[in-house]
Amino acid sequence: MPASVVVAAGRLRQAIGRSPSWRGPNPLRFSSEPYPAQAAAVRDAFLSFFRDRHRHRLVPSASVRPRGDPTLLFVNAGMNQFKPIFLGTVDPRSEMAGFRRVANSQKCVRAGGRHNDLEDVGRDLSHHTFFEMLGNWAFGGEYFKEEACSMAWELLTQVYGIPKDRLWISYFGGDPNTRLNPDLESRDIWLSLGVPASHVLSFGPQENFWEMGDTGPCGPCTEIHYDLADGVGAPQLVELWNLVFMQHNREADGSLQPLPQRHVDTGMGLERLVAVLQGRHSTYDTDLFSPLLNAIQQGCGAPPYLGRVGAADEGRIDMAYRVVADHIRTLSVCIADGVSPGTSGAPLVLRRILRRAMRFSTEVLRAPLGFLGSLVPVVVETLGDTYPELQKNSAQIANLVSEDEAAFLASLQRGRRIIDRTLRRLGPSDLFPAEVAWSLSMSGDLGLPLDLIELMLEEKGMRLDSAGLARLAQEEAQHRARQAEPVQEQGLQLGIHALGELQHRGVPPTDDSPKYNYCLLPSGGYEFSTCEAQVLQLYTEDGTAVASVGEGQRCGLLLDKTNFYAEQGGQASDRGYLVRVGQQDVLFPVARAQVCGGFILHEMVAPECLKVGDQVQLYVDKAWRLGCMEKHTATHLLNWALRQALGPGTEQRGSHLNPERLRFDVATQAPLTPEQLRAVESTVQKAVGQDEAVYMEEVALAHTAHVPGLRSLDEVYPDPVRVVSVGVPVAHALDPASQAALQTSVELCCGTHLLHTGSIGDLVIIGERQLTKGTTRLLAITGEQAQQAREVGQSLAQEVEAAAERLSRGSRDVVEAQQLSKDVGRLTDAIDTAVMPQWQRRELQATLKVLQRRANTAVRKLEMGQAAQKTQELLQRHSGPLIVDTVSTESLSVLVKVVRQLCEQAPSTSVLLLSPQPLGHVLCACQVAQSATPAFTAEAWALAVCSHMGGKAWGSRMVAQGTGSTADLEAALSTARAYALNQL
Repeated sequence: MPASVVVAAGRLRQAIGRSPSWRGPNPLRFSSEPYPAQAAAVRDAFLSFFRDRHRHRLVPSASVRPRGDPTLLFVNAGMNQFKPIFLGTVDPRSEMAGFRRVANSQKCVRAGGRHNDLEDVGRDLSHHTFFEMLGNWAFGGEYFKEEACSMAWELLTQVYGIPKDRLWISYFGGDPNTRLNPDLESRDIWLSLGVPASHVLSFGPQENFWEMGDTGPCGPCTEIHYDLADGVGAPQLVELWNLVFMQHNREADGSLQPLPQRHVDTGMGLERLVAVLQGRHSTYDTDLFSPLLNAIQQGCGAPPYLGRVGAADEGRIDMAYRVVADHIRTLSVCIADGVSPGTSGAPLVLRRILRRAMRFSTEVLRAPLGFLGSLVPVVVETLGDTYPELQKNSAQIANLVSEDEAAFLASLQRGRRIIDRTLRRLGPSDLFPAEVAWSLSMSGDLGLPLDLIELMLEEKGMRLDSAGLARLAQEEAQHRARQAEPVQEQGLQLGIHALGELQHRGVPPTDDSPKYNYCLLPSGGYEFSTCEAQVLQLYTEDGTAVASVGEGQRCGLLLDKTNFYAEQGGQASDRGYLVRVGQQDVLFPVARAQVCGGFILHEMVAPECLKVGDQVQLYVDKAWRLGCMEKHTATHLLNWALRQALGPGTEQRGSHLNPERLRFDVATQAPLTPEQLRAVESTVQKAVGQDEAVYMEEVALAHTAHVPGLRSLDEVYPDPVRVVSVGVPVAHALDPASQAALQTSVELCCGTHLLHTGSIGDLVIIGERQLTKGTTRLLAITGEQAQQAREVGQSLAQEVEAAAERLSRGSRDVVEAQQLSKDVGRLTDAIDTAVMPQWQRRELQATLKVLQRRANTAVRKLEMGQAAQKTQELLQRHSGPLIVDTVSTESLSVLVKVVRQLCEQAPSTSVLLLSPQPLGHVLCACQVAQSATPAFTAEAWALAVCSHMGGKAWGSRMVAQGTGSTADLEAALSTARAYALNQL
C-alpha cells in the first residue's frame, strides 16, 4: 500500500473512531457552478431526490421524545422510529407495515445515555447535542447494497456536485473471531461506480459492522468520507454518510443468524453535509448557525465569533458562542416535543443543558437577564418551516427558558462564590474537595450540575477529587435504595440519655411548623420559604453531644425550628442545605431529617466548623420536596380510589413514598383483578384531570371522631390534628351532616401536599404483589414517569396484537414459525420486566400465554412435517445398520426429530446427522440402536464428532446432540463413520 494511502487510512481510523474537529486548511471549492447550498435547499434536495427520482415515501420526523422505548432518553438516530420493522414486530395492519422505500430528516438528540456528546459541545467545531439526520431506508429487501450505494453516489456527486476525488469509502473487512467474511460485494460495487481502489479501504467490526444492541438485527456498513485537505498534504477525512446493510440477527447466545428479510438503513448528518457544501471548516460556520451567532453577538455585545478553539480561544468566548447556539436549538426542539427540564431521566439531562447554556451566556458572554429566551424566535425562524411544532410552541418555549434562567442565575452566582472561596484556602497541588462539589450539586435549588462544576474548576486550573465524588455518589445511591425498602433506614439517632438530657435542660421540642410555609405562584410553580434558626446542639455519629464539629465530620444537628419535613407517616425526609447567617458562601448539605422524641435531628457532613449558638438559614431542596408532595397527594387519591373500587371496608396497611415512586399496602380479601386496577387508576386520573384544590387545616382531634368515611390509620394523632381534604374545604368535610368525606379523599395527615391535584399529572400502578395473606402491596409512579409507562404499555400491546395477527395468518415454514415463537417469548420477558400499567401487564401476560402455546404447537407441526420429508429422503438413500449423512435444516430441534423418526422406522439402525449452518457452524444429532448398546453410546459418538469440530456435545446412552464449527464437513462425516464402525 502506498505511503499516502497508509496515512489516509490512519486519518480514516481517527475519523471513524471519533468525530474530528474541523480544521481544514482552506475554504472548500467545488465546480464553477456550485450547488445552491443553503441548509434548507440541501435538506429539500435530499428529500426530493429520494421521493422524485427513486420513489421513496417521505415520512415526518418522529418526536425526540421516545414513544414506548424505555431504552432511550432521546431519539438519537433516524432508525429509532422504524425499530418495529427491523425487529419484525410491526403490526401487519399498521401503516408502517406497508413501508418499503422511506426517506426523512429526523430530529436527533445525543446527550445522556449511550450516545452523549454534551461535554464535547463547544470544545471543538463539530459536536452538537441536537442535529438532523438525513436517511433513506429499504425494508424487506426492496433494494439492497447495489442500489443504496448507487443512489448515495448519484446524490453526492451529481446533485450536490461534490468532486469524486474528494470522496473516500470504507467497507467491512471481515472478522476472523466470528467467522464473518469481508463485504467484498460492497467493495466491488464502489469500484464499479468508479471509485479508485486507493480510496476504498477496509476496516474491522468496530468501524464497519453496525449493531442495534446486544441482540437484534445487525450487519456490515459502508461509509462515505470527505477529504477536507483537497489533495494538499495527507487526507483529512470526515464521515459524511453511513449505509448499513442489515442482513444478520445477533442471537441471545451471541451467534449470528441470517435475517429472513434484509433492510437498508442509512444516515447522513445535515449539519456536516451543509458545512461541506458551503465550503466551511466548521458546522457552526453554516447558515444553520450563523443567524444564532449573529443574534448572540447583538444581544450580548460580545466580540464577534471567530471560530477559535483551545488555547487560541482566549476567555473561551468562541466556545461560549458554540455552547449557547447548540443548546438553545436542543432546548427549543425538546420542549416543542414535550420534554421539559426536570429532575430525572431526559428532563434532568435537559435541565443540565439549560443550566450549561445559562452559565456560558451570563459568565462568559455577559448576557443580560432573559437573553436565552430571546434566542428562541431565531431557532424557530431557521427550523420552524421544517418542524412546525416549533412555530406552534414558540411562546411556551421562550417562557419556560426565561423562567428557569431567572431562577438559576442567583444560584450560579452563589456557586461561583463558593468555588472561589474554597480555592483560596487550597494549595496548588490540592484537589478540589468532593464534599463541596457534592453540596453544590445536591443542594436543592442551587443544583449546579457536576459536569458544570468540573468545567468551572478546569477553567481555573483545578482538578476535582473524583474518587471522593464517586464515594459520595455511591453512598447516595445506597441511601436511595434503602429508602425504597419497607424497613426504614436507620441514620443518626438520639438515644434515651440524649433525650433525657434535653428534657432536663428544658429544651422545647423543635418547632417544625415552617415546613408548611409554601405557596403556589401564578406561573404554576411553588415557592418554599426559608427558615432562620439557632443551633441548639450538635451530635457525633455515635450520639455524643458536642459543642462544635469540624470539616468533613458527619454529625447530627438540633435546631430550635426547621422548615424540613422529618421522615414520618410514610413520607421520605426532606433534604437541602443550610448556611450560616452572614456567611452565604459555605453550604452545609442536609441529607435527611428524623423525628426523635419530638426533636428534629438533621443529618449532614460539615464542610467547615459549625458551633452551638450559630444562627443559620435553611433551604429545602425544592425539586425533592415537590416530588414528595406529588406522591403524597397521589397516595391519598389512591387510597380513596381503592375504597371506591373495593368497597368502604378497604383499609390501608401502610405506605412509603419518595420523589421516585410510592408504595401502598392495602388489606384485600383477594388479589386485585386487572379490571379493578384499571378502575382505580381511572378514578385517580379523573381527580387529577379536574385539578381539584387540596385543603389543609389543623382542627381539634375531637372534631374528627365521628365524621363518616374519614380515613385515618391506627396510630396516635396529635391534638390539634392536621386534616387534608381534596376538593372540599376542611370545615365542610368535617360537618357530619355533609357526607362530603364519603365523596372525596379526606384524611388525617401531617405530611406536605400539593395545593392542586393537577400537578400530579398522572398515576400508574406499575407493580402489585401479595405481602401476606390478605395484604397487597402496590407500587405506583406519577407525572412524566407515568406517561412514559403508559406509552411503553401501549407499544407492547401493539406488539402483542401484531404477534397475534402473524400467528393467525400462519407460517410458511419452520424458520418463520420459530421466529414467531421466539418473538412471543421475547415479548413475554419484556412485559414481565417493563415499567408499565400493572392491569395491562396482567392482561398481556394472559394473552401471551395462549399465543405461546399456539406458536409452539405450530412449530412442532411444521417441524414434524419437515422431519418426515427429510426422513423419507434419507431412507431412500440409505440401508443397513448405520446412517451418517448431512441434512439441510435450520434448527437442532428438526434435526433431532429426523433422527428419531429414522430410528423409529429402522429400529436396528444407528443414525448420526450433521446440518451445516451459516458462518461454518454445524449442528449434530444422533441415536444408537438398542441392540448396539451398551458398548456403543450416543453421547460418546456425538462427543467424538463434535470434539473433532471444536465443539461440545451432550445427551445419554441412546440419544445425543451437539454443535461445532468446521469448513471440512466430509472430514467430520468420516470421523463419525469411523467411530461407529469401530464400535459396532
